[in-house]
Amino acid sequence: MPESLIEVLPDIVSEGKKEVERIMDRLESPYKLGLQTNELVIPSKDIAGLLRGQVKDDIKSEWYNRLIYGDNLLVMQALLAGDEESGLPSMRGKIDLIYIDPPFDSKADYRTKIKLPNGDIEQKPSLIEQFAYSDTWKEGTVSYLKMMYPRLVLMKELLSEIGSIYVHVDWHIGHYVKILLDEIFGKNNFINEIVWGYKDIGSRAVQYFKRKHDVIYLYQKTDCRIFNIQRQQLSESTMQRFGSYFDENGHITYRWLKENNPGVFAKLKGQPDDLDQAWLDINNGQPLSDWWDDISPLKSHFNESTGYDTQKPEALLERIIKASSNENSIVADFFCGSGTTGAVAEKLGRRWIMSDIGKPACMITRKRLVDQNAKLFLYQSIGDYQKEIFTSSRIYKRIGDLSQVVITLFGALPFTPEQNPSRNLGYIKNTKTLVMVDSPSRLTGINTLKKAQELRETFMGGWNKVIVLGWNFTFDIGRVIRQLDDSRLEVQVIPPDLLDKLKTKSSYDKLLKNKQIRFSSLQYLTIKPIKRETVQDGRYEKLIIELDNYILLSPDALPIDDNYKEELQDIMAKDPLALIEYWSVDPDYNGEVFISKWQDYRDNTGNDSDPYKVVTSTELIVSKKEGKRKVCVKAVDIFGFESVAIEEV
Repeated sequence: MPESLIEVLPDIVSEGKKEVERIMDRLESPYKLGLQTNELVIPSKDIAGLLRGQVKDDIKSEWYNRLIYGDNLLVMQALLAGDEESGLPSMRGKIDLIYIDPPFDSKADYRTKIKLPNGDIEQKPSLIEQFAYSDTWKEGTVSYLKMMYPRLVLMKELLSEIGSIYVHVDWHIGHYVKILLDEIFGKNNFINEIVWGYKDIGSRAVQYFKRKHDVIYLYQKTDCRIFNIQRQQLSESTMQRFGSYFDENGHITYRWLKENNPGVFAKLKGQPDDLDQAWLDINNGQPLSDWWDDISPLKSHFNESTGYDTQKPEALLERIIKASSNENSIVADFFCGSGTTGAVAEKLGRRWIMSDIGKPACMITRKRLVDQNAKLFLYQSIGDYQKEIFTSSRIYKRIGDLSQVVITLFGALPFTPEQNPSRNLGYIKNTKTLVMVDSPSRLTGINTLKKAQELRETFMGGWNKVIVLGWNFTFDIGRVIRQLDDSRLEVQVIPPDLLDKLKTKSSYDKLLKNKQIRFSSLQYLTIKPIKRETVQDGRYEKLIIELDNYILLSPDALPIDDNYKEELQDIMAKDPLALIEYWSVDPDYNGEVFISKWQDYRDNTGNDSDPYKVVTSTELIVSKKEGKRKVCVKAVDIFGFESVAIEEV
């Protein structure tokens, strides 16, 4: 690494511009990225008492707020391209305010703490989540700036002509980020360096001055941005001290006579408009400066605290959103963390888009929005990461090459290209077991499994068993496997970080030698038979839904340290449903979009006193429907894995 970052800044900018060009070219191609809708969430949590089980049915909306799980570089590409499936036009030039609180290049390792009845488990960042939770970069600050540059450019593309961006950083990296912002937005469009000063929270600096502030850079896209002046309310002590100096209109009538006799107040001569100094308005307070020391950092005992390590206080976002957006403006946060931006935007009557690359962050945000009874919103994701990683791979240019590697790492022998032109099949030596590797470019589902069954019967004379290795799966894969009920068909998961580990040929040889790659079985949810009863004079129906069991993939494949795996195995054996983070119900599933009309989640103590567990049964009151109902139950475990159970009753 060069001694000075200044030496590599031109290269950072140049590489960033090339990446942005590739992204923009892709927007015009048939292969543009789209968003996958996981849920339409109607905030309606399980509660105790008479209203328990009441389901909201109103899903009409001209606009859907969006919580998106995924790498924000891909998320912004999808937003720029538009999402026809969910009715979202291109968001280019549509967002009035962007606030981001990215990692600070602090070299901290943000692991996720998962609270369980018998103690906490620390979840290490997965391949996808490393970006969010490991604030550590391979090339140090150079890597950080390479990450930031193209993202800031895409944010500029998304901003409206009256839009502003607030970039929240600290002393670690702020000075370098400002250089990028000057380059992208123009030095003339720099408005403020806001200093958010902390009160003393007990740090013990002995060899330097205490570091007690963050900085927030405010840039405009054009010189006609939205700006609603914010005023700092006068303190009670100020009012007591100077209250007699205000007239009946709330204007100061006395001024400090510095030039003549410091320490003496005198009656003003003339009107405030004639003065050469600003005057205070007793009703509104004084206009805010760029020094904010009146907002306290969040503490764990605050009501709004979610337990998220880097959560920002709502008061901070309220000030920003009020200043640089109007009612019904679209506000965005692409490093949303615990979801403070969206939560405050919701309360202030703004529309919002949030994204985060960490599933724990998205789960916290989802629960927070449900808790505050937000308007319905879409929970979406970028299709699949393995496809994107494979596309950017410089080693494996063809899917067949990658499939051969996966087959070998699984412990099977690949067939020759003559025997298998697709190069996705292999066999386990000295057995009649066929191995099939699915493509990282698609979701493994029922069509893939039926194809595997067909190959088992027909390929090279037939086989006793077929094992399907998949990267990504349709959300109903558990139901599909149970529906096929085929003991000679096995489905296993390719480790999600495999492509990251296969960066070089030597890394492949090492993995093969040490047998470090572990394939695992799928997780899935089972429910007890759903009961359906007519109630309330035949106008409504009651659905009695009870969870039965949850099967988790092998702990060996989970991103947790070895010392936690035994503890997890114990929990799985005693009470597998304790691993459920939240579950939700769509009582009229249409087979396409899951509409979450009821949900319960850990930390919801409004129905019971146990913050570690969800309720495992519910009785839902729904509108009467003739014929069969297709009920879909979705569960998400503490690690972010999803599974569904579907039943017609």
